[in-house]
Amino acid sequence: MLQAVFSSRNEPPPIARGGWLDALRFIVAALIILHHFQMSAPVPLAEGLHPVFERGGFLLTNFFLIDSGYVLMRVYGRAVGSGRMSKTNFFLKRALRVFPAHLIVLGLLVALVLVATAAGMPPNHPEWFAWDQLPAQAALVQSFGVHGGIGWNAPTWSISALLGCYVAFPFVLRGLSRIGPWTALALVIVGYLAANELSWAILNYPVYQMPLNLGIWRALPLFILGMGLAWFAQGVWINPRVAGWAGVLAAVALAGVQYFDKHALISLVFISIIILAAGASPGRNPSKLVEQAAMVSFSMFISNEVVRIAWFGLADAAAGKLALGEAWRWGLWGLGVAAAFVFAFGLHYLIDQPIQNRIRAWLKARGRGAAVSQPVVSLEG
Repeated sequence: MLQAVFSSRNEPPPIARGGWLDALRFIVAALIILHHFQMSAPVPLAEGLHPVFERGGFLLTNFFLIDSGYVLMRVYGRAVGSGRMSKTNFFLKRALRVFPAHLIVLGLLVALVLVATAAGMPPNHPEWFAWDQLPAQAALVQSFGVHGGIGWNAPTWSISALLGCYVAFPFVLRGLSRIGPWTALALVIVGYLAANELSWAILNYPVYQMPLNLGIWRALPLFILGMGLAWFAQGVWINPRVAGWAGVLAAVALAGVQYFDKHALISLVFISIIILAAGASPGRNPSKLVEQAAMVSFSMFISNEVVRIAWFGLADAAAGKLALGEAWRWGLWGLGVAAAFVFAFGLHYLIDQPIQNRIRAWLKARGRGAAVSQPVVSLEG
C-alpha cells in the first residue's frame, strides 16, 4: 500500500514555473496584503468578520519561511552541495536579490515621511518612524539583536532573518546530504519541536512569538524544516494523485482549525503537507499567467506596508475633511487594497526586474552565476 504512495525507485518531478508552488506563492503574498490592510478598514476585519484575519498573519509568515527553505534547497541544493556554486556566491546572489528593491521601497517611505511632515501632515504615530530605528532596517540586520528596525517597513524583519538563513544554508545542506530522506524528515520535525520547547523553557512563549529583534531564531527552525521537506521530496517519489488530494485536504483542514483558534503546531503540519503536495504534483500544463503573478510576489511583500501607510494617511485625512460615510470609507479601503497590487506590479516590471536582469548579467560576466537546474520560485524571488 505504502509503495503506491511513496517510492525511492521513481524519480521525483522537478519543480517548475507556473505550477502549484507558484500559485501558492502568489496566494500567500495576496493574503499577507489582506492581513496588513485589514486593520485599516472602517471596521477591522478581525473584529467585524473573524479573528483569523489578525492571528493568521503568523501562519502566513511561517508558510513564507518554510517555502523559502524548501524551494531554495530544491533549486540550489545540488549546485551548492557539489561545489559548482560556492557559499559566498550563493549568499551574494540571494542578498543582491533582496537589497535593491528593499532599499528603493524604504527610500520612498523615508521621502514620504519627510514630504508629509514638511507639508504639515506628520505621521499620526511618530513612534513608528523613529530615525534611530532606520539604519538597522536599511542594512537588514534588525532580526539579529541589533538596535533598530522597529516600525518603518516593519515586515522586512523576515527578509533580514532570511539573510541569516542563507548563511546557514550550505552548512545545513552538508548535514542533510549525509542522511537519508526519511531520517532527514524526522530530524527537522524533531528539531523544530525542540526549538519550540526551548523557547517555552527559556522565554516562556513559543518560537513563533519571538520578538522581531530576535527574528532569526524564529526563522531558522522553519527554514531548516523547509530544507528537510525538500530533501525528502528529492529522495522519495510521492504519487502525484495522492499528493494532490493530500494538499487539498490539508488546505481545508488548515482553514478549519484556524476558524476556531491558532492551533500553531497542527497548522504547521498542514502547511508542510501543502508544500510537499505542491512540489510532488507540479501540474501538467504550467500557466504563464500564474508564473507572471508569482514573480510579482516579492514586490507585493516588500511594498504593501508602504502603500498602506501612504494610502490610508491620505484617505483618512480626506475622509475626515469631507465627512465621508462608512460606505465611502469601505470604498477607499477597497481601492487601497487594489493600489497595493498595482504598485507591486509596477515596482516589479518597471524597476525590480530590470535591476535584477542587470545583476544577473553582471554575475554571469564574473563567473558568479552558476547555473541551477530550475528557476527560483520562492516568495523572495
